[in-house]
Amino acid sequence: GKPRMIVSDNGSEFTSNAILQWADRTKVDWHYIAPGKPIQNAYIESFNGRLRDEFLNETLFSSLAHARSALSNWRSDYNDQRPHSGLGWLTPAEFAQTLNPRRDAVLRSQNGSAPQPAATETITATKNRWSELKTG
Repeated sequence: GKPRMIVSDNGSEFTSNAILQWADRTKVDWHYIAPGKPIQNAYIESFNGRLRDEFLNETLFSSLAHARSALSNWRSDYNDQRPHSGLGWLTPAEFAQTLNPRRDAVLRSQNGSAPQPAATETITATKNRWSELKTG
């Protein structure tokens, strides 16, 4: 489903007419953080830093399919395997289950909630721990 609210900085990707019209049309609230105050969006700034440092800067993608598969592996590790100090050393999936147990079924679903798979088989260009296709 759609989000109730989007919190963003004032980057051009979040101030375009198209995205603002979509938010208005779908009745999604929009909140901008104050310029120069990334601490107001600390959780996503932390996540973006980890995604960039652990994954994007370490992986050379050979195709869109490879990028999707590798990102799926990284996301699975981040959400299902790795404990987070800010969540009392639970994984995000474990923490989400404490908030809404029914939602856990969607988080653990191999197919997710998307209408079709986001990733296909990996075509490896350079290997790192995120670029290997994990099954099972």
